Amino acid sequence: MTSSFPRTVLLLGSGELGKEVAIAAQRLGCRVVAVDRYPGAPAMQVADHAEVVAMTDADALRRVVRAHRPDLVIPEIEALAVDALAELEAEGITVIPTARATAMTMNRDRIRDLAATQLGLRTARFAYAESAEELAAAAEPLGWPVVVKPVMSSSGKGQSVVREPEQIAAAWDAAQAGARGTGTRVIVEEFLHFALEITLLTVKQWQGPTLFCPPIGHIQERGDYQCSWQPAAIGAGALAQATAMAQRVTDNLGGAGLFGVEFFLCRRADGNGNAELEVVFSELSPRPHDTGLVTLIGQNLSEFELHLRAVLGLPIPAIESLGPAASRVILADRDLEAVAYTGVAQALVEPGTQVLLFGKPTARPHRRMGVALARGSSVEAARQGADRAASQVNVVAG
Repeated sequence: MTSSFPRTVLLLGSGELGKEVAIAAQRLGCRVVAVDRYPGAPAMQVADHAEVVAMTDADALRRVVRAHRPDLVIPEIEALAVDALAELEAEGITVIPTARATAMTMNRDRIRDLAATQLGLRTARFAYAESAEELAAAAEPLGWPVVVKPVMSSSGKGQSVVREPEQIAAAWDAAQAGARGTGTRVIVEEFLHFALEITLLTVKQWQGPTLFCPPIGHIQERGDYQCSWQPAAIGAGALAQATAMAQRVTDNLGGAGLFGVEFFLCRRADGNGNAELEVVFSELSPRPHDTGLVTLIGQNLSEFELHLRAVLGLPIPAIESLGPAASRVILADRDLEAVAYTGVAQALVEPGTQVLLFGKPTARPHRRMGVALARGSSVEAARQGADRAASQVNVVAG
């Protein structure tokens, strides 16, 4: 990877995570092209150039990338025409982390088959189905409840917990409604009674060792992250299990950049009747992770800065925690064609607190519009500070 600057970086997806990637890229002297399906997306507000295209239209993606001839194409969302990325990569354009990794991780069946079957990682027991009847038959041996998801979706769309056979038909319909693309396949998983969900931000370099951020605990609702904290207290043994699994799967996917690798931590009894934590692989994103927004306040280098350093081939001497930190999302509660905010001043009264408003032009119920970040003397204090700050901010009609 050449070290000459400026470099041209093209973002496929321009939401709040893409916005932070764009800012990190501009700080390193890069020219940023932000691409998304709608005008005024958050990253477009800080980019050098913006393009509005249908992200699942392969011809449109090829045209926009070829027009700008970027040094790097950085996918920032999952709903992409991945076949176009493979073709562009074959033409010599660097896709981050690779076109194959992007395609693998946007399909739950492909990444699950890689993790569970090829690499032998511990995952929830699962099966696939292509009709409501197949779903009912596949769910029964897993025990109730089960979790049903489209193999292609994002942000929890189409996901449901099924507690009894009578709910299978509704779960099938929900999965079809929330799926991306034209496929009907769904994945059904055993319901894990986990103690904690974590994200292990994993930094793969072109040259040099794979690096890991302190683990991030998080809580999800409706399949979408609500709050996160760092560092998560998981113990040395569980952390060693998670880092080993994250390294195996990211080594297989290849390329460079930051990966958000998610795990469940489940309690189980050992042979002596004592409880111990078992680490279970859940999912993986080949890009900065929403739960990692906490790193903007909790680390010397945020996940976005780490991503840019890794993909540009720049050194990462050390990843250092700045102390306990937390995040809490700021959500809209209604449909709004124009957006404004109240309570921002009140949210920023407390020392050690930050508020990020993403600049999304419209709102809908449960849409993530911003995030409150806080540091504290402990993780609990940081979480309370982030919660208080977020509660002050209201999304209103603009």
